[in-house]
Amino acid sequence: MSEKSPTVKGAAALRDHFNQAPAEGSSAAVEAVLRPPTFADFTGQAKTVERLRVMVGAARARGEALNHILLSGPPGLGKTTLAFILGHEMGRKVRVTSGPVIEKAGDLAGLLTNLTEGDILFIDEIHRLAKTVEEYLYSAMEDYRIDILIDQGPNARSVRLSIPRFTLVGATTRTGLLTAPLRSRFTLQSRLDYYSREDLVKIVRRSCQLLKIDLAEAGAQVIAARARGTPRIANNLIHFVRDYAQQRSSGTVTASVVEAALELLEIDRAGLDEMDKRILRIMAHNYKGGPVGVNTIAVAVGEEEHTLEEVHEPFLIQEGYLQRTPQGRVLTAKGWQAAGLPPPTSAEGMQPELI
Repeated sequence: MSEKSPTVKGAAALRDHFNQAPAEGSSAAVEAVLRPPTFADFTGQAKTVERLRVMVGAARARGEALNHILLSGPPGLGKTTLAFILGHEMGRKVRVTSGPVIEKAGDLAGLLTNLTEGDILFIDEIHRLAKTVEEYLYSAMEDYRIDILIDQGPNARSVRLSIPRFTLVGATTRTGLLTAPLRSRFTLQSRLDYYSREDLVKIVRRSCQLLKIDLAEAGAQVIAARARGTPRIANNLIHFVRDYAQQRSSGTVTASVVEAALELLEIDRAGLDEMDKRILRIMAHNYKGGPVGVNTIAVAVGEEEHTLEEVHEPFLIQEGYLQRTPQGRVLTAKGWQAAGLPPPTSAEGMQPELI
């Protein structure tokens, strides 16, 4: 395993090795290039990476396929990237699909029978698998076979298909929606957490190096501070900052250019975007800081409830702007400050608790 940082050319060659063509459009190709190809190039998630290193080392020593792995956590933290790294470290191909795409047992059978010994099947959003499909997956994961029912009525018959030993890597943003039988069939279950600012600075530097962007150290610090602990957001900000520098300045990406670009995106120094601030302002102005239900907030801001729960709430709660209580969401003193209002000084200033 090489300890050297990958080049753009090397990352592109690695993508071809995976036999996983990116979606149409240059943005998908660039995203594939920015993925670190080895554990040595992956920044952050130290506990998860160490666990995966142990499994990979043992599997390679025995000459066997990896055991099944479940990766969970918020979007954009590297679940897909780790699946590709596992394929590279094991020298196997990675087949990528998602839970909603597999609508019936025949779809799953087609995926599994096209695998070769030791291949990795990566299922994103695995909690959204249809229940009927999930039941077929049980025997595939344990016994490496799948029984398919052909025809209906008196002509119905069951056909048993043997499949090669493979590794299932599942990714989910909502572990609680996985059924217990499916979850228990994964040998390793590991959660990815938000990245520290120091790790994000390293990721920003690496991405800028691959994209050949001359970014000042102060600019890297600014992007990392506003990336909400998420590498995907950091890379998205880098792309916009580069575009802004080309159109509104001489092309040099200084700290002041980064600040101006992110101001245009309405992302403040704390990483709060316009929707975050809108949520906080509505809770402060309309509901006196709460408690208020998330469905009420969703209607008030014109956004889907699950989007608030999966995209905005985790960051606001982690950073101390909101509290989640049995009665509903409540603004903290920091949340009141971000909304531009002083917190109430007495209980009379708060909305009565929901019964």
